[in-house]
Amino acid sequence: MQPRGYDYEKFSRLAGPLTEPAPDGTYRVQYRSLLSQEPHRIRAIALMALAPVLSLVLLLYLVWPSHWTERHGAPFWLIAADAVMLLSIFLIEAFRLINVVSIAHATMVARDPIPVPPAKGTKVAFLTTYVPGKEPIAMVRATLTGAVNMHHPGTLHVWLLDEGNDPEARALCEELGVRHFSRKGVEKWNQPEGRNKAKTKHGNYNAWLEAHGDAYDFFASVDTDHVPQPNFLERMLGYFRDEDIAFVVGPQVYGNYDATVTKFAESQQFLFHALIQRAGNRYGAPMFVGTNNAVRISAVKGIGGLYDSITEDMATGFELHRTRNPETGQRWRSVYTPDVLAVGEGPESWTDFFTQQMRWSRGTYETLINQYGRGEERFPVGRLASYSLMLAYYPMTAVNWLLGALSCVLFLWLGASGTQVPSEVWLMLYADAAALQIGLYMWNRRHNVSPHEPEGSGGVAGMAMSAMSAPIYFKSFVDAVLRRPSKFVVTPKGATASPDRLATFRIHLSWAALLAVSFLASIVFNNTHVAMRTWTVLGTGIAIAPAAIWGWCLLRDRRATRAAEAPELADVQRPRRGVSLAKEIKEPAGEPDPALTTSGELIADA
Repeated sequence: MQPRGYDYEKFSRLAGPLTEPAPDGTYRVQYRSLLSQEPHRIRAIALMALAPVLSLVLLLYLVWPSHWTERHGAPFWLIAADAVMLLSIFLIEAFRLINVVSIAHATMVARDPIPVPPAKGTKVAFLTTYVPGKEPIAMVRATLTGAVNMHHPGTLHVWLLDEGNDPEARALCEELGVRHFSRKGVEKWNQPEGRNKAKTKHGNYNAWLEAHGDAYDFFASVDTDHVPQPNFLERMLGYFRDEDIAFVVGPQVYGNYDATVTKFAESQQFLFHALIQRAGNRYGAPMFVGTNNAVRISAVKGIGGLYDSITEDMATGFELHRTRNPETGQRWRSVYTPDVLAVGEGPESWTDFFTQQMRWSRGTYETLINQYGRGEERFPVGRLASYSLMLAYYPMTAVNWLLGALSCVLFLWLGASGTQVPSEVWLMLYADAAALQIGLYMWNRRHNVSPHEPEGSGGVAGMAMSAMSAPIYFKSFVDAVLRRPSKFVVTPKGATASPDRLATFRIHLSWAALLAVSFLASIVFNNTHVAMRTWTVLGTGIAIAPAAIWGWCLLRDRRATRAAEAPELADVQRPRRGVSLAKEIKEPAGEPDPALTTSGELIADA
């Protein structure tokens, strides 16, 4: 879906004009530093330095030994609660410091690749998948239509990887001149586990790689809900002139930019796509993102195909980045381009958004558990640090949410306090540290790659969405630690988007109830420290916010429906006495909430 009024052509060339590589034939990807192009570099460097320093000062002040709580003759349980509080405060502030350092580091090293035209005569397959009954055939048509209109100076075949061998999909492929592939009914490509796992995206791709991959040099791909731009291949494939490049990825943007959840969800991704991925260019290791990419087939086949994971893209990129190109002996590298080369469809309901966030966070936890620290060859220090900072986001956010709530409960109920500092000093230091952290975030907004968010926007919706996702990340964290099973289920798209209900927000509302009751308990027990009460009110607001926004949007839509119906009602003949023209506005029907199940199973994309 591509709404009108947005300059996608301009945003498809953010990396700059195509530049011919040196004629000596020894091409290596060249980069342009974002900071070097900034006219106010001194201010930026000062901000990057001060934000982490003040966060460190706050951390040290709060946990300085002279500020520890001392109790003489107190019961053991209260002393133990004080110790837990002190440890929680230390971890919360340490994680915040790591986050600030990560953003400051990324700001310092972020860079864009200098694009070059693709080599002529290469053989390229363009792939997208389809799950009949889960994705509208009209969506598939839009994606394939965009694909057949792409430009490439060589062989280009467009493929649909159809999980169900659907007759309607085959007819569509024949109509558009697209090649059709299905692994349905082939036992070796539909295994219960592993890289050929049934009903998974990576299993579908690996089956195609085995059947047809050797006929091509590269494959490019998008998710079914993403429409590629005509210059998709022109702007991605040139980097493969560097023979050590394993894959190229671009940013993810949502064309269905009229839903509130969708707008918030795209804004939430700002830091990753506008900054973190660009910092990955510094180490030749941006994360592999499955929504739109191009891949060297020999590289991915060299590691046995796409990795078996609920987030197969990130796991596959992780494996590639710690292996070497057997032809050159050099480590495989990757490239992130800021060019917006495909426009997709984001979650429109909270149910689907929570499903997406559960999947992404669960995949990160699985990578940490199953891949991080394992393997025959270690990462170089810079690449390891870059990956570590990326992978740490979800677990740090999840644990911080738990520790913040735990600290509030311990103080408000028991009066536990790990540290004793004056409220006014804490407030001053915290406000200054938070202001610098937000200032660093806002400064980086100038590098936003979204064609939808207006220039100069502050990204407040994205910050709020990240905060509101914390309870979901914590649930996913618990599921991963307890090794609860996860299911691959395609997230509904388009008209089949999952409806929201009050039960959709049960995790958030449970946390809100816990914090609200704890606040009331603080009144009864006279535990009144301003910092802890402030955190409790803030946490309660964050937990209530998704349901509140949903309710507000529901009322807004009902009013809009009634307003649209009013002219029609005026033209209707006046009814007989006792007959009402009021129309009942019903909730959309649907299956039980597919995002979160009481058994703890994760339902996610295929």
